[in-house]
Amino acid sequence: MNHPDIHGYVHAARTAELRAQARAHRLRRTARADRPAHPTTSVRNRLGWLLIETGLRFLRPPTVPRPVEH
Repeated sequence: MNHPDIHGYVHAARTAELRAQARAHRLRRTARADRPAHPTTSVRNRLGWLLIETGLRFLRPPTVPRPVEH
């Protein structure tokens, strides 16, 4: 029998993995800032990571609590 919160635990673990990957990518990007990259690859990578970072922002809980509707 599955634990009722297992989906939440798996989701939290995957979120942590994606955040770690995004952090590592940012570190690599700053380390490579002095080298010119291939223009197509550069745009493609930046767009992909921008989408990942935007998705991670959607996963964060809101900073302002939402009103409870009854």
